[in-house]
Amino acid sequence: MRRLFAALSTALVLLPAAVHAEVWGFVDPHGEVHLADRQLDKRYQLFTRSGEIGATLPSKGLPQVSTPAVPAARAAQYRRLVEQTAREYNLDPELLHAIITVESGYTPGAVSPKGAVGLMQVMPATGERFGITALDNPRANLRAGSRYLKFLLTQFNQDLPLVLAAYNAGEGAVQQYQNSIPPFPETRDYVAKVLAVYQRTGVPVAHRRGGRVSATIAPDQSL
Repeated sequence: MRRLFAALSTALVLLPAAVHAEVWGFVDPHGEVHLADRQLDKRYQLFTRSGEIGATLPSKGLPQVSTPAVPAARAAQYRRLVEQTAREYNLDPELLHAIITVESGYTPGAVSPKGAVGLMQVMPATGERFGITALDNPRANLRAGSRYLKFLLTQFNQDLPLVLAAYNAGEGAVQQYQNSIPPFPETRDYVAKVLAVYQRTGVPVAHRRGGRVSATIAPDQSL
């Protein structure tokens, strides 16, 4: 049930907001999430009766947030570089864009109060851990952030909310709270914002690369 809850939470959090009624689902042996608006067979378990995104977020303690606004021209400067880096590490470029939007707003010279640097706000210690030190260079910064993201996707079994929490607070913090999103307002706000930006592309969580679960919605259903 824990695996089902985590997988369905990840899948449902980015489904269109107009999802209503009951949501039933199960995760098959291949990790694919199957969703329907009724129990099609005994494998389907009731996940939520409202089915609305707003109802799934409180279960993880995530706040309702507004998405950051970034000038399109600024983001466009780095689109090709982001796509190249995403291909290099087999990640979804839109996931990288979502992280960059929240982390730095595409400001390559950004430095956080804690010392995180560049587009993906990589800590110098994290860069060194993955063999990259020139974090003020956009290409190197993207590679460092992507290497860390790839590591976290493996570390947390492709659970995107946990991966984002770990990217923000460190994997140790997520592990300290039994592989759940730590109760830090900054981290919960961060996870919610990245997921919200990622949602804006309009592609459900199930059909993206970069460690996101695969979902199958039963045909001819209202979901």
